[in-house]
Amino acid sequence: MTREVPGDKLDYRHWEGAVAFRLFSGGDQPTLTVAEQIAVAIGDRIISGALAPRERILEEELATAFNVSRGPVRDAIRILEREGLVTILPRRGAVVTDLAAHEVREIFEIRAGLLEIVARKVADVRDPELLALLRAGVARLQRLAEMKDDQGAYAETSYRLSILSVRACGNQRLTRMLVALSLQTLRYAKLSLASAQRRKRSASVWTEALALLEAGDTEGYARKVRQRVDESGAEAARQLDRPTSADSAAARQPSTKAAT
Repeated sequence: MTREVPGDKLDYRHWEGAVAFRLFSGGDQPTLTVAEQIAVAIGDRIISGALAPRERILEEELATAFNVSRGPVRDAIRILEREGLVTILPRRGAVVTDLAAHEVREIFEIRAGLLEIVARKVADVRDPELLALLRAGVARLQRLAEMKDDQGAYAETSYRLSILSVRACGNQRLTRMLVALSLQTLRYAKLSLASAQRRKRSASVWTEALALLEAGDTEGYARKVRQRVDESGAEAARQLDRPTSADSAAARQPSTKAAT
């Protein structure tokens, strides 16, 4: 669920969880199917970290938990596979997709280039409704950046503002390409924005970008949007490149090979 923050000028409670927001943004139906509802529940657990990378997703357990047959569960898993949250392995079944530094570099390189195009389109139009959403959203980001523990709300708010900007750009093919990457991007963004220092830096760039958009500086706004995406991707990759405690322990183990 979306976290309420004192001082919000918009009612963020009507914005569904991240996966529902993504599925609603890509379809015309007013409600979600049973399979989509299951995908939302599982997907939100993946994005929150409740389901860890490489953790198995068991069809039978989910069918029992949701009181459905295995058919809708399989359909839900396929939805999550399409969104990049689940990987289906031969003879093992579905597992939560791992996070990898090489993938984050590839995804954010693509995302930065596409969002730069979106930024120029948005700046050329400067739709008043979108500007109002961005003002309220950036103000929310500033408040969340000051919190010691935002519980992931900063990354989810940034995610929603990006999706809203993409949908306002007027290019449906571009929108589909970026929305298709959105949930994978959100997992990495949460990793990148885990520290208060990073959130404050990101909020500063969002604020500077909004000022440039308000001033009609198309190129300046596009540069700031790209800077924000590049910095987020670089930090996520840096976090994933760091050796784990298990790696460090293995490196400290003395060699068992006989001396030569």
